[in-house]
Amino acid sequence: QVQVVESGGGLVQAGGSLKLSCATSGIIANINKMRWYRQAPGKERGLVASISSDGDTRYSDSVKGRFTVSRDGAFRAGAKNAVYLEMNNLRPEDTAVYFCNVLPSTYDGSPDLYWGQGTQVTVSS
Repeated sequence: QVQVVESGGGLVQAGGSLKLSCATSGIIANINKMRWYRQAPGKERGLVASISSDGDTRYSDSVKGRFTVSRDGAFRAGAKNAVYLEMNNLRPEDTAVYFCNVLPSTYDGSPDLYWGQGTQVTVSS
C-alpha cells in the first residue's frame, strides 16, 4: 500500500524557518523523482522543488536561494524513503498547503496515490 505522508507545517513569522518532511512507504518501483508542490487559497498547485534519483535538485524562481530540498541517501525501491524541504527567510506569500509527490518509474494503481495529504504552512507578517 503506497503511503506518502508530510509533516512539519505550522505558523511562523516572516523571516522565520520551517522544515517539512515527507516519508514514503509501500512503493515497490524505482523512484525517479520526489517533488514538493504548494497551493495557496484560490490558486493552482505549483511546483516548488524537486530532487531526482541522481540527486539533482531544482527550484522554482520564487524560492531559489531560500528553500533547500534534501533526502536521506539514495532512493531505494521497496523501502521507506524520506525527503525534506528546509524553508528559510519565509515570506507571507509562502503561505500555502505544501504537498509531497512521488514520481515512480511505474505506477502501482492511480497516480493520485503518490500524493501526500498536504501540510499547512502559514507565514504571518
